[in-house]
Amino acid sequence: MVGCLVIGAGFVDSLARPGGNATGFSQFEYGLSGKWLELLKEVAPHVTRAAVLREPGLTAAIAQFAALQAVAPSLRVELVPLNLRDAGGIERSVAAFVRSSSDGLIVTSGPLAAVHRDLIVNAAARHKLPAVYVSRFMAAGGGLISYGPDFVDQYRLAAGYADRILRGEKPGDLPVQAPTKYELVVNLKTAKALGLDIPAAVLARADEVIE
Repeated sequence: MVGCLVIGAGFVDSLARPGGNATGFSQFEYGLSGKWLELLKEVAPHVTRAAVLREPGLTAAIAQFAALQAVAPSLRVELVPLNLRDAGGIERSVAAFVRSSSDGLIVTSGPLAAVHRDLIVNAAARHKLPAVYVSRFMAAGGGLISYGPDFVDQYRLAAGYADRILRGEKPGDLPVQAPTKYELVVNLKTAKALGLDIPAAVLARADEVIE
């Protein structure tokens, strides 16, 4: 999920001092999207071509894809955008993309990706694609690896903001905050099915390893 968890109401003029009657928490730092491609190459170094499943109607999708494009040349990976519009198009798009064993998949964040997560994970498994996701529940549901914000931590911080506001602080005086905690989840069962040996360095950084 991408967006801003807002406390109060009104227009956010400045992240540091929103002013008015609004504050909240950004649910993603788009510049970190490049980490997905870095992780994909780290766990599957043979990948030279990666599909990027994204929602074309989201402004966030543009920012995420731009961050991926920024790191792709240095990693020698060709990016192929796949537009996610409905459930029926997922299998068709992924099947049309796959050419060889050097292909991979990155699933960007967005509401449709969350809704159709099982279809996406199953499509990746069916076509033997090493894939990186943004949400833990995708790795827990059979995806290879996920890296993204710890949403539970954000809701905990939001509760603290709500308490401060109820005690009299003005929402506009509280800065809009980007995520401060990210979690890396690795599914070893899926890695085994794909014939991948996850590097020890990745496992050492992982917040959760699913076996």
